[in-house]
Amino acid sequence: MEALGIRALCVCTALFLLSEVNSQFIHVPSLVRHGVEGGSLFLPVETRFQLDEAEIQGTWSHIRPSGTRTTLVTFTKNTTITDMMYRNHVVFRQPNVSLLIQRLNQNYEGDYHLDLNIEFHNRTSLVIKEERTVHVTVDVPISTPVIGKSPLHTVVEDEGNVTWTCSVKKGTRIVFQWLRNNVSIASSDRHRFSRDHSTLVISPARKEDMGEYRCVASNRVSRRSSGTMDLSVYYGPYNLAVNSGQGLRTGEVFTINPGELVFFDCQADSNPPNSYVWISKSHNATQVITEGPRLEVRSYRLAQAEEYLCRAFNNVTQKQDEAQFTLVVASLGTGKEKHTQDSSSVSPLAAITVGSLFIIGCMVLVFLKRTCHPKRVLMSLYNRPLTEQKRPHRSGHEDATEDFGIYEFVSIPGKMESTQASCRSLSHLESVQDMHTTIYDVIRYVPETPTHSLLN
Repeated sequence: MEALGIRALCVCTALFLLSEVNSQFIHVPSLVRHGVEGGSLFLPVETRFQLDEAEIQGTWSHIRPSGTRTTLVTFTKNTTITDMMYRNHVVFRQPNVSLLIQRLNQNYEGDYHLDLNIEFHNRTSLVIKEERTVHVTVDVPISTPVIGKSPLHTVVEDEGNVTWTCSVKKGTRIVFQWLRNNVSIASSDRHRFSRDHSTLVISPARKEDMGEYRCVASNRVSRRSSGTMDLSVYYGPYNLAVNSGQGLRTGEVFTINPGELVFFDCQADSNPPNSYVWISKSHNATQVITEGPRLEVRSYRLAQAEEYLCRAFNNVTQKQDEAQFTLVVASLGTGKEKHTQDSSSVSPLAAITVGSLFIIGCMVLVFLKRTCHPKRVLMSLYNRPLTEQKRPHRSGHEDATEDFGIYEFVSIPGKMESTQASCRSLSHLESVQDMHTTIYDVIRYVPETPTHSLLN
């Protein structure tokens, strides 16, 4: 009989090795399970044999982190015995061997161990033992985190340290993260974290550490963010500069026109705001001119180029900075216009000049029109040659009445053969331009009535 039992066991073992079961009669999908406080957690167990072909006997036990072991359920295929302390929290899933835990709290964290004995009906005195352990965690949702800062007052740059803390009233297995202006802060030489990142130490604090801080707390089941808190740091002065909206600047030299009133502004980045002092340097001597961020200079009071200095001082950090420049008075002329009006193609002076010339030209034309009457002169010049060309040829004898009068004849030596000149010849004397003599105009006289009686 013993030989037959051993032979049967070998046959069963071979069959299981060739099958998909791979010699495992039970299977647990996950050996680690996470639950949420107040919820339920199911520990599934799959059986890879037919329950009606075997008898089972087993137990579920709870092993706390402290090592204490408690038997929760003792079961067979037909009966279940549950510990009285866990009757309202543990449900055994018959006919399989899965376990359901209800109303979780942190007391249910730990290992859940399954011991199972399997005896098949067709195998005499053959009992197979299976064991599985499932680790269970219970996470508590996180409450809203609260941040704190120490010290509460503003610290001085490169001298003071700042410690940030983040805490929650509820929550388990929390991971903390710190953000400044919504950007995650990484560990560095000046930024150090505690092991769980609930504390952040900034040593020493600087200007770039200023901003809004908050922390984010999260675990497997929740994620919450704290409110924001500002960090202020006393710093500066930084980036001191002197500027002016007038004159022409070349490096550290300002050139202004004579008689011009000029304003200079001195600015620097600082917290709290700086105090400013303006100093004049001449002949190796210095003199405080005024206080405040603005300097007023009247150029007509400057006999020569002078050097000025703006000094910024932070009363809290006890740091200061200086900016020096030279002021020169000179006529900028078109050079200034070129630098100050690069975007304009025509200067205002040129526009005024062109307008004035145009007005003067219009006035001259109006004056000439009123005094010389150019239209009449042009008309007379245009009509005169035409009138003379259209005048008919006259012989001198067409109308005797027109020839009546007293004539005087003048003799021109060497130019005429006859000692007498006719009226026709006299009519052409005007064309003789090169004669060196005097020609008297014909005096035409028409006598009145007594003269006519003499003709009769």
